[in-house]
Amino acid sequence: MISNLSITQQTRKTVIETEFGVVAAQHGRAARIGAEVLAAGGDAVDAAVAVSFAIGVVEPWMSGPAGGGAAMLWRADEGRAYALNYGMRSPKGLNVDDYPLSGEGKAGDLFPWEKVVEDRNVQGATAIAVPGTVDGVGKAHARFGKLPWKDLLQPAIALGREGLAVDWYAALIIASTTRALAQDADAAALFLEEGHWPPIAGWTSLSDKRIDMSKMADTLSHLAEAGARDFYEGEIARAMAADVQAKGGSLSVKDLAAYQAELLDPLSFTYRDARFDVMPGLTAGPTFRDAMQHLEGALSPNDHPDAAAYAAYASALTAAYEKRLAGMGDDGETPEAPGCTTHFSVVDRNGNMVSHTQTLLSIFGSRVVSPQTGLLMNNGIMWFDPEQGKPNSLAPDKRCLMNVCPVLGQAGDGTRFAFGASGGRKIVSAVAQLSSFVADFGMDVGAAFHQPRIDVSGGDTVVADDSLPADVIAALEAQHPTVATRRTVFPYAFACPAGVLRRGGRNSGCTEIMSPWGDAIPEPVEQK
Repeated sequence: MISNLSITQQTRKTVIETEFGVVAAQHGRAARIGAEVLAAGGDAVDAAVAVSFAIGVVEPWMSGPAGGGAAMLWRADEGRAYALNYGMRSPKGLNVDDYPLSGEGKAGDLFPWEKVVEDRNVQGATAIAVPGTVDGVGKAHARFGKLPWKDLLQPAIALGREGLAVDWYAALIIASTTRALAQDADAAALFLEEGHWPPIAGWTSLSDKRIDMSKMADTLSHLAEAGARDFYEGEIARAMAADVQAKGGSLSVKDLAAYQAELLDPLSFTYRDARFDVMPGLTAGPTFRDAMQHLEGALSPNDHPDAAAYAAYASALTAAYEKRLAGMGDDGETPEAPGCTTHFSVVDRNGNMVSHTQTLLSIFGSRVVSPQTGLLMNNGIMWFDPEQGKPNSLAPDKRCLMNVCPVLGQAGDGTRFAFGASGGRKIVSAVAQLSSFVADFGMDVGAAFHQPRIDVSGGDTVVADDSLPADVIAALEAQHPTVATRRTVFPYAFACPAGVLRRGGRNSGCTEIMSPWGDAIPEPVEQK
């Protein structure tokens, strides 16, 4: 692949090690809010609640209250992990006949499903699934939180009152989706100028543009007072369902009232002398396990990941994805079906950890805004295969098959880590390699996150970071069709991870090096 990018430019993230807590998130302001919660005496779960709502304001196209996801929680005092599933569901009133196949080939978004007429499963109110994020963080807080719920939402409310500053990166993201946003009057009014144009400043000017997030701030303020379940059973639920149905969607107050996130036992397994805890069920947790189990036999670790290691990564991920795509779905017959974006990870001074992934699914979700709540809605229906007769076929009142893969790991030397990523099908490749970098090669979090990766996402082609040595690229090409490309800010050829690591009682964190907003922020110690 030909690239016009500089071959001499280097990008690195600073990694700070501390005895106190660390929050690593795709947006530094949200990470700082979480770190301040830790400094105020909050648990890792308290910090996660605050970050969840804050990042939904400052990065609204990736996640928000009207999305879903999953988290892994490590409780140091109990010496055990919990899996929290707050994935989306299809509405009970969804009619499969409303999603006819167009016969025009494959859809153009995240998944290679057959294209549906008018992209009704991808865009617009008909693509909206029952959201789960608020109930998920609400249940985590009720079980493990130490600080008041109301207090944890105040930073997000303040961000909403401030408005979303449109810097170069925000302008780039909005511009990438302008045509789709323009199709919903409320989304266009919120994110575009005159309903048609992205809010882009002049080439040499400093932008003072802000997006008005006050309606979302009002909703969060109400949620802070009324509690998490109001999102499902109260004023917010009624407003949100009415807005979606007015735009042609099937989300109802009954769907919202019936929704319950699940706190589950994790899917746990050993890998050499390491141990992993991941999400069970209709997530990428089982796929991560399959990849690591294959890797255990295929990889012989030495001093560093060499050509043989990357060839092993490619074969393990290929095999794991073949199994995933062939059989997983919520059809009542899947063995692991007891029940995927932005990702952030938290570790507090006591060693408690949270690996938290939340998503609207596509960028800007359904590209629909609920006018009464100011919330950007998900397009979770796209997770289902619109062709019938498949394990993951679209149906009413059915769990979505998510790509999220939050991971908790403990290496043989006692190093503990919480990793995860955004990026749809690219997520498993990232977290599996990052986990191997730590467990197999003893890397710290900075070394692991700066190490080049490959991506294997279920297709025929391996995508390789073009900074990998020539012998690595050659080894991949000998086994698979391979494309070498650069890690860039936009678009992402690889997933966008964030993680924290605890070794010898000291904590550190890092985010994807090409993420312009991502940061790992240490708990401020001056407040002690």
